[in-house]
Parts: sequence; structure tokens; C-alpha cells
Amino acid sequence: MNKILCATDGSHSAQKAVVHAVELAKLADAELTFIHVVMPTTDDVSHARFWNSSMLKAAEEQVQMELHEAIETAHQRGLEPVFCTTVPGHNIAKAIIDYAENNHHDYVVVGSVGRTGLSKVLLGSIAEQVISKAHCPVTVVR
Repeated sequence: MNKILCATDGSHSAQKAVVHAVELAKLADAELTFIHVVMPTTDDVSHARFWNSSMLKAAEEQVQMELHEAIETAHQRGLEPVFCTTVPGHNIAKAIIDYAENNHHDYVVVGSVGRTGLSKVLLGSIAEQVISKAHCPVTVVR
């Protein structure tokens, strides 16, 4: 394990995934990158009437804050350097998988809220999609 990718969105389960990924990277002496999939994409915003520049700026600031918190968690736990990136995408799982493969990550960590029943059927599970389609091992943190 040389390069770990950890998906984060600021949620409680993602925060747990961040902590786990940091500890895993320390144990494996691996490079760690945090990824945030940005929705809506810039193209979506350019075609939408209700989005304006202040709303877009607020959304970008939120993403940057979530990535900054992940990096701070890593630094507080003694892991440096740590990298972060954002990618656009409507299909979050595909965006994570594609980034991991294209950038030669050999391990992925994601959080899961643990939906069950009808909500899982209707909404699907990003973690489940990542597990089933990733080219490398995946850890799901709950």
C-alpha cells in the first residue's frame, strides 16, 4: 500500500473515514490524498438560473473548509505531507473510482452512513458502488 485515497464530504461518517485513513497511512507509511466530489459541477451552474456567483463561492468555501479540516486532522495526528483534490461529478462513486485509478492509488477509504431497507434501494450506496467497481481494496468506515 503506497497511495491511499480518502473520500470526504464533511459528514460524520466521512470524518470517521478521515481518522481511519490517517492512521492507516501512518502505519503503512503511505501517501494520503483526500478527495471531495463537487456537485453541482461548474457546467451545471453555468446553465442554471438560480445559481449566482455568491452561491457558487459559498459552496466552494464549504468544500475547502471540509478539506482543510481533513488536512488538520492528519497534521494533528502527525501525518505530513497530505494532499487534497476536488473533482466534479454527478456520480460520486465513479468520480472516486476514476480518480483513484487514473492517479495510481492502491487503496481507497470511504465512509458510510449505513442505510438499510428502502432508503438503500432508492438512494443506493456510494460505498457499495466503490467497493464493487474499484480496481483496488476499499475500506468502508461506519
